[in-house]
Amino acid sequence: MIASSFRDCEAWRAEGLPLSTSSNEACKLYDAILTQYVTWRNDETLGGVEGCISGIKAADPNFVMGHVISTGLELVGTASSTRLNERLASAVGKTVELAKSQVITPRERLHVKAMEFFSHGNFPKACDTWEDILVDHPTDMLALKFAHDGYFYMGAQTQMRDSVVRVLPHWKPHMPLSSYLKGLYSFGLLETRFYDQAEKVAMEGLALTPDDAWSVHSVAHIYEMKAEVDKGLKFMEGTEKDWQVSDMLASHNYWHWALYFIEKGQYEAALQVYDSQVGLRCKATGSMLDTVDASSMLCRLEMEGVSVKNRWRELLQVTLRHTDDHVTLFNDLHFLMVSLGAKETEASQRLLEGLQELAKEPGDNQQHQLAGTIGVPMCQAMMEYNQGNYSRSVELLYPLRYRMVGVGGSDAQRDIFNQLLIHAAMKSENKHHQKLGRCLLVEREAMRPNSPLTDRLMQRALALHD
Repeated sequence: MIASSFRDCEAWRAEGLPLSTSSNEACKLYDAILTQYVTWRNDETLGGVEGCISGIKAADPNFVMGHVISTGLELVGTASSTRLNERLASAVGKTVELAKSQVITPRERLHVKAMEFFSHGNFPKACDTWEDILVDHPTDMLALKFAHDGYFYMGAQTQMRDSVVRVLPHWKPHMPLSSYLKGLYSFGLLETRFYDQAEKVAMEGLALTPDDAWSVHSVAHIYEMKAEVDKGLKFMEGTEKDWQVSDMLASHNYWHWALYFIEKGQYEAALQVYDSQVGLRCKATGSMLDTVDASSMLCRLEMEGVSVKNRWRELLQVTLRHTDDHVTLFNDLHFLMVSLGAKETEASQRLLEGLQELAKEPGDNQQHQLAGTIGVPMCQAMMEYNQGNYSRSVELLYPLRYRMVGVGGSDAQRDIFNQLLIHAAMKSENKHHQKLGRCLLVEREAMRPNSPLTDRLMQRALALHD
């Protein structure tokens, strides 16, 4: 029997979020899964998320919202495509059929609809549907979190912020998980460049819940985007014991920690974080967040002239099986970093050609719709850079500067592509590109003053082209 602190059928009904099952155990397990999703932490006393998913299916095999949360979590994890994974596609189908065969609430029907949209790659429609739920049920945390993730994958920064702020007045301090809205709101604020307000809100969240890893993560972003490196290092070190227990986000927070070391040019310290945390956790979990972090970190270090030795080959063991997934462009770009770094030409070519093929007939898949105009040329720019064709890389990447946000992820994560463009421009034989590289560095310095990384690049640019 699951802990009494989780909500049973009556408790969910009392909150205006009734669940269509007569099993109290299923209702409590739903709450347990939701709690672990929001807190980014597998609670081993409950058997983690996986244990709770097994439990919910046993407690009530026909509980529609049990299927929505378990299949929905696999979908938003983006590690598997319903195009290729028959088990996942059939889990979506089963949920849809179950919903049709039962009397369930309109809210639950919308959840099923949103999950189905998301499974087809129709992220905008999925988010619209979750927002429809939130208009009538602003305290539906599952709809709020799924929408937050959906917006993140689309690079929809303003929507990510506004989605949370609209529901804030309806959440009261006594409601379960209410403090975690601070981290969600803070992240939307910082992604729309309201850094001071974002920091204030994140700190309020941490005052309420010190182990809220997403609020910690927001603060890490703010110090990264403002190049307040020493502040960031001190903050991550001072809070490590609080956030390292959130196993689903810990690697990402360590990645942020390592970015400060890269910014300062302390490459050995960054490699130490990679070897002891980021790379290790990525191999253990295979989660997409851990995988893109490991990929990005090695790529950033290589651009800085650091030899990462055989680490690319090790990481290739994780990414290779995802070459044909094409769930998000953001993931694809990171898988490509690895195959290029590991000199696995066949995998690189296969990824590009697969994306080109899907771009021809994207259907409702929002990511595939963007593949032709953004995803494919970004992949090509990376391949040209890898082959030393810097001028061609600039020609492909520069026109996409202000549209790259569409590949999803955060400003901090996408900064790798800004850095790539700067490096390509500096290395190009074309004098116009070299000037452009310096212009981009001036712009970068204005946005994040006192950045050691920008200073290093500027010195290199001036030395190269005096």
